[in-house]
Amino acid sequence: MTAKAVRHRIRPDGPWQVVLPGVYLAGRGTLTDQQRAMAAWEHAGRAIAITGRSALVWHAIPADKSDLIDVLVPHDCRRTDVSFVRLHRTTNLPQVFYSDRNVSYADPARAIADTVRAMTNLSDVRAVVAAGVQRGKVELWELEVELRNGPVRGSALLRRALAEVSDGARSAAEADLLTLIRQSKLPEPLYNPRLYVGRAFLASPDAWWPDSGVAVEVDSRAWHLSPADWERTLARHARMTSEGVLVLHFPPGRLRTDRRAVVGEMRSALARSSGPLPHIRTVPSARVG
Repeated sequence: MTAKAVRHRIRPDGPWQVVLPGVYLAGRGTLTDQQRAMAAWEHAGRAIAITGRSALVWHAIPADKSDLIDVLVPHDCRRTDVSFVRLHRTTNLPQVFYSDRNVSYADPARAIADTVRAMTNLSDVRAVVAAGVQRGKVELWELEVELRNGPVRGSALLRRALAEVSDGARSAAEADLLTLIRQSKLPEPLYNPRLYVGRAFLASPDAWWPDSGVAVEVDSRAWHLSPADWERTLARHARMTSEGVLVLHFPPGRLRTDRRAVVGEMRSALARSSGPLPHIRTVPSARVG
């Protein structure tokens, strides 16, 4: 197609629109996520993979959408950022590539690592890591490999988040609970242990003080993927209560906005405890997520 023909189609009332320099959409209207990714891919010229938040969304990992498209390119790429496209030069290639037949996406571990390196809030980093792990999109060892192989700059919060998950905190909200307990200098509980009465499984609370018979559950529908999960949470509470466990429930928001009161309630529960419940057997968590 000649330059004149292109100019005719992208005239103000023409059928095409300019998306990026040298990249056109044969139509009018708002671009879809896929079209934006394709445009970024074409602009990069020697693109390796789409990464960051756009890749998270493509992998169905919950994340706030961004107006920017992050593209991995070779270290010697001469293209520059433009409009919504951000180019990231790298010599560390993703381990696995995923494709929608138009563009390639970085694997979930790389997408998570690249996303959180730009974050400044630990709770936001926890949320992204927990979402990937809980959805079964990524294993902790894969994130640890990305942490080792990636740049040191921007990695501190990811390092902290992975350390917390290794302590047994399975979600961002549970990690907030862990931090609150340690900062308040409460006795250290067991995180995500398995409790049994005889051979029968009782529950796996988020935090458990075996010497006091006190358990904490962080309740959030965001971490329950179906109504059935929520019903199981209520049933678990009833089982523990029936065995004499003092169960405290906290929504995630209170762990951040009402910290003093939450600590006071946990401290009070531990103080008024009648002691351990000998008939409940505790098996500490052996998992890392």
